[in-house]
Amino acid sequence: MIARQPTAEPERPKIWFEALVLVGLGALLLGGAEVASQWRQPLRQTVEIDLSAWALPKYALFSLARGWIAYFFSLLFTLLVASWAFYDERARRYVLPALDVLQSVPVLGFLPGLVLALVSLFPTSNTGLELACVVMIFTGQVWNMAFSYYDSLRGVPADFRMLGRLYGFKWWHRFLKVELPFGAQGLLYNSMVSMAGGWFFLSITEAFKLGDQDFRVPGIGSYMSVAIERGDVRAQFLGVAAMGVVIVVADRLIWWPLVVWSRKFKLDDFGTGTVDQSGLQRWLTRSRAVQALTVRFGLFFNRVLRPPAPPGRDGEPAATGELPQRQTGLWLYRLLIVTLLTGLAWGAWRLIVLLGRVNLADWGEILRCTGISFGRVLAAVALGTLWTVPVGVWIGLNPKLSSRLQPFIQFVASFPAPMIYPWILAVVLVLGSSLQWGAIPLIMMGTQWYLLFNVAAAASAVPNDIISCAALLRLSGWQRWRQFLLPAVFPGLVTGWITAAGGAWNATIVSEYVQVGDKLYEATGLGAFISRATNDGNFPRLSAAVLVMAVVVVGINRALWKPLQNLANDRCRFMT
Repeated sequence: MIARQPTAEPERPKIWFEALVLVGLGALLLGGAEVASQWRQPLRQTVEIDLSAWALPKYALFSLARGWIAYFFSLLFTLLVASWAFYDERARRYVLPALDVLQSVPVLGFLPGLVLALVSLFPTSNTGLELACVVMIFTGQVWNMAFSYYDSLRGVPADFRMLGRLYGFKWWHRFLKVELPFGAQGLLYNSMVSMAGGWFFLSITEAFKLGDQDFRVPGIGSYMSVAIERGDVRAQFLGVAAMGVVIVVADRLIWWPLVVWSRKFKLDDFGTGTVDQSGLQRWLTRSRAVQALTVRFGLFFNRVLRPPAPPGRDGEPAATGELPQRQTGLWLYRLLIVTLLTGLAWGAWRLIVLLGRVNLADWGEILRCTGISFGRVLAAVALGTLWTVPVGVWIGLNPKLSSRLQPFIQFVASFPAPMIYPWILAVVLVLGSSLQWGAIPLIMMGTQWYLLFNVAAAASAVPNDIISCAALLRLSGWQRWRQFLLPAVFPGLVTGWITAAGGAWNATIVSEYVQVGDKLYEATGLGAFISRATNDGNFPRLSAAVLVMAVVVVGINRALWKPLQNLANDRCRFMT
């Protein structure tokens, strides 16, 4: 008789560990209650910002909540609108150009009218200002995510879609089983850089001045804005440290576990049979409370979104009740189109009225400033490309290196650069330069991360069999870059160029117009023109400048970036 070997019992979680998990859940609930109470506070003409260190945890909570609320709506918008543009050929002709236009509109182009409208809609509480902050952060996040996910939908292999049709997948099965897994890595990397884009204008969105009106909500952005305005160096250092803590905590608790999780969706022919887990994931799996919640959610998920049965003999699943559903969807679609067209017509009329008040001298100044800013934007994108392509490829092809550099890269990319613009400007002035040239590195700080994350995402998604083929062919040096690496990352690089160029034009607003205490440093350019018009409350000049910026960005996208993107999708896809 063979003696049975005793099986090792799974490690039981300690009581202190379960208590820690419950404390974390309780802290989330209390934080949500605190944020909700802030939204319900009565609206005040003047909000005093406490520059003590003790106020920073609460301010950090408020800013973090605004960022993640905006991200939720950005993700929802991305999935809906990108899918709409991909599946509806008629809508695609209008949706994609509309996204181009909206991406090109700077934050200050949305902010004045939006703040005034929401404040008038909620005149007795902070809800209007809070919603305005969320929408402004949303506008800094969503366009990059939408373009990235649309690009991933275009790249889904045809045989994957064919299998979905053979098995009768409904749209939600196709989304969960095919499209979202295929686009997970690209969407995740772009989510990280989009969150950084939302943080970029935090100081403006939380402390906004329009003429003699001061709209301010408590948060890290308003804390830094007041600290810079008062010249309080100690408070500036405290604000930078608090922002750093927020970014690192979000990266370790949210982004990095998602990056590790997304690697299981990489398409290749080398199956390892194991799924990587981050330290946090392994830590949480030891909790019985977390395990119970995971099991219940999985059962619910499988019950509600269970895939259809395989097709019968005729190859098609039974279809019942589809005609009424299609008719209802068609009417809802028409109602949506009519609503959008009505809103666009009203907005166009208001814009024409404002532009009628702009004289020829103002138009001439706007065009001159546009040419100067165009040179700065071109220089910033070119300089950013020189270092982000090799570094992005290096990171994307080395998962272990990515895990080590991820906290540092995410911290630097997510940090709101305008918070430290006074310090960078001081270095520029010490070196004997001026803001006319110093605006270029300031613009780079708001654009280069789009390039880095898109290139890294493209490199990390290269199938292992392609990497092995390149190794077998012994490609090296420039030949390896020309025949393997550059074609592999070119679709991601073009997407990065598109979003980086849009981000660069937005960054001119804060890079060409820097306020340090009672001193104003200004460079000639379209961004400085928009900032001046906003501070003066001159809506006609502001509308004209925003319109010119939008036309320039869309024109460049149509004439340059889109042809490159079509070339990348047609010639540089490993799987079609």
